[in-house]
Order: sequence, then structure tokens, then C-alpha cells
Amino acid sequence: MIFSMMEIRNNTVSDPFAFDEIVDVSELETLNNDIRQIDPVHVKGICTVDKDEVIFSFTIKGKMILPCARTLVDVTYPFEIKATEIFSTSASLVEEAEKDEIHLLTEDTLDLTPYIKENIVLETPYRVFSDEEVIEEGDGWAFYEEDQHKVEKETKIDPRLAKLQKLIDKNNKQKE
Repeated sequence: MIFSMMEIRNNTVSDPFAFDEIVDVSELETLNNDIRQIDPVHVKGICTVDKDEVIFSFTIKGKMILPCARTLVDVTYPFEIKATEIFSTSASLVEEAEKDEIHLLTEDTLDLTPYIKENIVLETPYRVFSDEEVIEEGDGWAFYEEDQHKVEKETKIDPRLAKLQKLIDKNNKQKE
């Protein structure tokens, strides 16, 4: 998503410059993160110019596939990220502000794609969970949801303690 500074300055004379594009960010799949797949994202926003500053306010919408934190199955995660990136042609203004807040423009073109990718990576959740109920059993083990485990634990009595349970039940009946 490349813009020329001349295009931006000519289009922002009276109104903000609007843009609406589909951007391919599939490179994020190859980085060392949890993103297994990401579709091209929809980027829509406006650009305004204020003296030496060029301000991009935009929204990134898309879907990515992440691993479930519990079972590692694919989970489709839709996202919508609102972002603002500020660029300046004045080196002194960039030095005064924190380096992460204002980016220095040194060329006649501005590529917004790296900033789109950065915002997506920063907003990727650490954990997602699948909506599917996972009840698996193996030889000598079982995986249950917490609520199911409580119900089974309450109804199932350890056979080694069955006689003790009968004694407690008998005691409770005598008190009633």
C-alpha cells in the first residue's frame, strides 16, 4: 500500500484523503508467531496533512487462523483493528517525540504495509480456544470440561471408600 507524497498533498488540500484497499499480508504466516494462515486484509481509512505531519487513521479487518491453546486445532479468529500512524518530514519533530510515535519520512513515497503488519502482529491474541467441546478418552485417562468433571466426581465414589460412604450415609439417616 504505497502512497506518493505528491498524491497525498494534492488530495488533502480541502478534505482528508480517503483510501480503501485489500492488502496481502500473507508474509506474517512465515514469521515466528502463531499465525497459521491469514487472508488478505481490508484496510480503510483517511489521511490528513498538518504542517510537517502526515496522519493515517485506518481500520484493518480480516481473518486469521490460530492454534487452539488447549487442543492445537485450527481456530478462525476474525479481527478488526483501529490504528493511527503519524509520519513527519521534520527530523527535529521526530527526535522530540518518542521514536515509536512518529515515523520519519525521508523518501517521496510512503509504504503503509509494514505498519499494517506490525499492528496485526501486536493485536494477535496470545491464546484462543475452539468452540468445539473436547471430550477425549484414552487408556487410563480422560479429558473433560470442568463442569463435567465436577458432576462425575460427585456421583462417582472410589470403590476403596464405598464401605466408608455407606457408613456415612447410615449415620446421616440416623440423625434425620
